Amino acid sequence: MGKLFGTDGIRGIANIYPMTADVALEVGRAVAYIFKQKKGSQHKILIGKDTRLSCYMLETALTAGICSMGADAFLIGPIPTPGVAFLTGSMRSDAGIMISASHNPFQDNGIKIFTRDGFKLPDEIEERIEELILSKKLEALQPTAGKIGKAHRIEDALGRYIEFLKHTFPKEFTFENLRIAIDCANGATYKVAPTVFSELDAEIFPINIKPDGININLNCGALHTERLKENVLKTRADIGLAFDGDGDRFIAIDEKGQEVSGDKIIAICAKYLKEKNKLKNNAVVTTVMSNLGLSVLLKELGIKHYKSKVGDRYVLEEMLKNDVILGGEDSGHIIFLEHHTTGDGILSALQLLAIMVETNKRLSELAAIMETYPQILINVDVSSKPDLNSIPEIVNVIKESEEKLKDRGRVLVRYSGTEMLCRVMVEGPTHNEIKQIAEEIVSIIKSKLS
Repeated sequence: MGKLFGTDGIRGIANIYPMTADVALEVGRAVAYIFKQKKGSQHKILIGKDTRLSCYMLETALTAGICSMGADAFLIGPIPTPGVAFLTGSMRSDAGIMISASHNPFQDNGIKIFTRDGFKLPDEIEERIEELILSKKLEALQPTAGKIGKAHRIEDALGRYIEFLKHTFPKEFTFENLRIAIDCANGATYKVAPTVFSELDAEIFPINIKPDGININLNCGALHTERLKENVLKTRADIGLAFDGDGDRFIAIDEKGQEVSGDKIIAICAKYLKEKNKLKNNAVVTTVMSNLGLSVLLKELGIKHYKSKVGDRYVLEEMLKNDVILGGEDSGHIIFLEHHTTGDGILSALQLLAIMVETNKRLSELAAIMETYPQILINVDVSSKPDLNSIPEIVNVIKESEEKLKDRGRVLVRYSGTEMLCRVMVEGPTHNEIKQIAEEIVSIIKSKLS
């Protein structure tokens, strides 16, 4: 067995290490053992999942592992990842586990773990879980007979989460006369999202709400907005909302069928919160991947801009460190810390819609606040992930590229935390210039790492 945790839990192809039933069983045992050390006679761990075929297998294995260590497993069925985070804290559970590979295709899956306060696990607990599993210590620690745990199913989990979401939307507002197109990616939001927006009086036009285990994220959702754009124009909707498979992010489509990225949504929300004197410490956190146009705008607005490594956990760390309530990624993973402990696509959409309702402005008008600099992102398949700084040819081509752009743009080359990919991002004044620069970098990376 090798290392289990990446930048966002454990992830891989279902039924291939580390996403096997055997590993899931051991994860369940390790999580139960660690969190049973807390005081209390009853120990409960929630398990949620998205709509992938392999979720049944992994859910059963996790349940067996948890119960074998004397804790109770509470199964809440298909629910967005942020729903697990919310319910873990709301139900005062010892921990929560989400089975999902987020925006990845159905053949992948993953395990994300939340602490009792709804935050993702810190590195030290992940390392403890790994150590317990890899050292094979758990077998000697498991209880027997009457000390084994039970499994329970929570029937009203979605209802609790839906009410939580609705309470983040101002009570004085309504979606009456608002037309909303929704793409649920055949994933975890397929029940929750249509319910939330319709109960707030919107006229909704949902698509991709019939998961079959293998169609999650398939040419739909936050990474594939083509059908949603068509749906917005066809239904004359005021806005389109595209969620990813586990519902922790969203991308908006304006009434003209144009995509509004996470960076633009952050810009709209930051400006609004500042004007309302609600932007705590007058600051926003994004990752180093955010568009240069966002940095320029925040500077013009007089808002401090902190940048983190890529990944929502690093955004959150920077937010907590600097006492900031708004942060996120261009991918649409946005954290409103006064409402929730993690990124939540539906919650974020509600905050954006509240601004549209209060200002009586169309999304295209709000999104015009920010100029997006031309940006190219190319994913390169790699066979291994050595330190990029240890390869002189890669170091040199990046340095040469930066010298060409100088203060007119930037270059960022990094490995994916969840896939065998090297991401090459170049921003600059014209598409042709950055395309040429990106292709030069990609060529060198392919020759050295593919």
